This record gives sequence, C-alpha cells and structure tokens, in this order.
Amino acid sequence: MSKSEFVFNKTNLILEKILITIFALLVLDVLFQVFSRYILGTSFSWTEEFARFSLIWLTILGAAYLNGKREHLSMDFLYQKLSLSNKRKVSILIELLIFLFALIVMVIGGFNLVYTTLHLEQLSGTLRIPLGYIYAIMPFSGVLIMCYSIYHISTIYSNKITN
Repeated sequence: MSKSEFVFNKTNLILEKILITIFALLVLDVLFQVFSRYILGTSFSWTEEFARFSLIWLTILGAAYLNGKREHLSMDFLYQKLSLSNKRKVSILIELLIFLFALIVMVIGGFNLVYTTLHLEQLSGTLRIPLGYIYAIMPFSGVLIMCYSIYHISTIYSNKITN
C-alpha cells in the first residue's frame, strides 16, 4: 500500500467515525426533543438549533465523504458508452470540475462566509455559538473534496480506477 492510499484510507476512517458520531448525536437530540415535548410537556429551544447544526455538518461532511469514496450520485448512461481512453479523459475532466467547484464555492466562498460571520460576531439564537464556527465546515469539506479529487486524478492516471 502506497503512502497516498494509507492517508486516503485513514482519512476515510476518521471521517466515517465523525459522521457516525454526528448522526448519533442528532438522533439522541431529536429523541430528547420528542421526549421532552410529549412526556415532560415542555420544549427545549436548544434541541431544534442543535439538530439543525448537526444536519448541516452531517450533510456537508457526508458529501465530502461520498466524493472520496466515489459514491456520489451520478448519471452514467452516456459515460458507459465511451471507450476506455475516453472514460479516463472524462473522469479526469469531472474530477477537475469537482476540484474547481470545491475551490471556488466551498473553500473561497466558505472562507468569506466564515470570516464575515466571525467579523460581525453573529451568534446563533439559542446556543449562542458564533455562526462562523458552524459555517467552518464548508471550507473544511471543500479542502477535503479537493484532496480527494487530486487523489482520484492520480489513481486515474495510474490506471487503478476507470470510472
């Protein structure tokens, strides 16, 4: 196993554990919210906000994870009709487009969003967490996606993957 494969597998393993933890916290939070509302007769406002933030993190980190595993949603009807050499070219083009999207929208746009919300000292309504910390997942996931794209391009060049 090469060093890049080791780092790739270790990153995926860490990301899996983080996603499982976030999902478990989300489930516990929603169960507590239902329990408190229907059994205790009172509602805690922080549970809704925590669920929202957990879902944001779960979705954006999950997108990076799926990109790394190359299991994201795609329509490959035309792709399957291509020759092997054209599949490699299209795969590299797709990875480059994903890289550019992650760079421009997620990393640059995400850093601008984080900087703006931290600079303006915006806090969440109930938990009073700086929103910049919540939005920081956007550039972090963007960097992950960019790293995954570089890894995938190198594996496509070395003929380890074709689709």
